[in-house]
Amino acid sequence: MCTHTPKCPSADSTDREAAYVVAAHPEQGWSLLCNSVLVFEDTGELLPDGRVIAPHRPLVVVA
Repeated sequence: MCTHTPKCPSADSTDREAAYVVAAHPEQGWSLLCNSVLVFEDTGELLPDGRVIAPHRPLVVVA
């Protein structure tokens, strides 16, 4: 499906978030990537097969 050169990472790839954004809806807090992954502003993801990836923001360390 991807027509980019080089090809975007697949939805199953660990670097899936590196795919191009094909539809951005910042007012709603999500974007659709070329590999059909929905990414949310809280860093959660919805994969094309319905799997959910929990938000994975870096932890803030308070000193």
